[in-house]
Amino acid sequence: MSSLNDTSEVVVNKSYHANNANATFIVLCRNDDLYTLLETIDNVQHRFNDQYNYDYTLLNDVPFDKDLIYLVSCLIPGGQINFGTIDSDHWGYPDFIDVNKARYIHSLASYPYGDSESYRHMCRFYSGFFYKHPLVAKYRYYWRFEPGVKLSCTIDYDVFKFMIENDKKFGFTISLFEYRETIPSLWDYYKKYIDMKKIDANNLPLIDMIQNDDIYQLYNLCHFWSNFEIGDLSIYDDKYDDFFNFLDSTGGFYYERWGDAPVHTLGVVLFLQKSDIHWFNDFGYFHQPYLQCPQQDDIYINRKCTCDPNEDFTDSMLSCTPHFLDVLRRN
Repeated sequence: MSSLNDTSEVVVNKSYHANNANATFIVLCRNDDLYTLLETIDNVQHRFNDQYNYDYTLLNDVPFDKDLIYLVSCLIPGGQINFGTIDSDHWGYPDFIDVNKARYIHSLASYPYGDSESYRHMCRFYSGFFYKHPLVAKYRYYWRFEPGVKLSCTIDYDVFKFMIENDKKFGFTISLFEYRETIPSLWDYYKKYIDMKKIDANNLPLIDMIQNDDIYQLYNLCHFWSNFEIGDLSIYDDKYDDFFNFLDSTGGFYYERWGDAPVHTLGVVLFLQKSDIHWFNDFGYFHQPYLQCPQQDDIYINRKCTCDPNEDFTDSMLSCTPHFLDVLRRN
């Protein structure tokens, strides 16, 4: 274990499994998330990771408390546990933002997290910087989750090797509509970027996931819910960086309230193929207030699921998953 005199970066090595994929869990959390975090990790271990001992990478905008490092390290029996602090350049207002203007806009916002400065820092970090953190950049695959989520089914296969063997680059469980008032200009800037790069949007194989099929071709607000992602970090390459930097330069993360979920989704549509995407429908994934619960009897029984199938969000009026799956299945 690294010294706990300085907790800005601590790495706890418990065991190494050479047969594992080069992958890590990524969790962005605060020190006061400790007990929710412990409960979530215990659940993830029980439902999946006790079989594989994949690494964890926990990130915070301030150094982690020693108690959190100690208790989390005691709970996880194997693998490597990384505790890192986010660089201030990646968690804070960039120089081109008028902070007083941004804070005034925040004070007037009536949508969820509209008045939250830290939420905007988080969205910007996950949109364009998480994959650059040195504790993350050494991996190829990641599984993102947050304190408070729950898996209701046992995952009896190595999801990272599944991604590798099936050549998948991005996996999701839940998709839904974004609050329109949080991203009033995002689609216009997206189309502007496409025009600048001379990209034919109609030739993007995934464009129908997010673009209405009418004469206006507006954004339908559908996005992958990014509190769960299993992905290949190589998708966040120079092309993605260029895309993010353009969006970032508009100030939309602060003058509006652009979430990382729609930004990631727009990036996926811009750079990936249909065959790159996978819907993990067998996890029994819950993040307040939505649940994805397997509907197939064999999966439910064999995976020892405990969620209520009648509460599954997939076919609800707010879900985009049926539409996404329809697009992915088209020739």
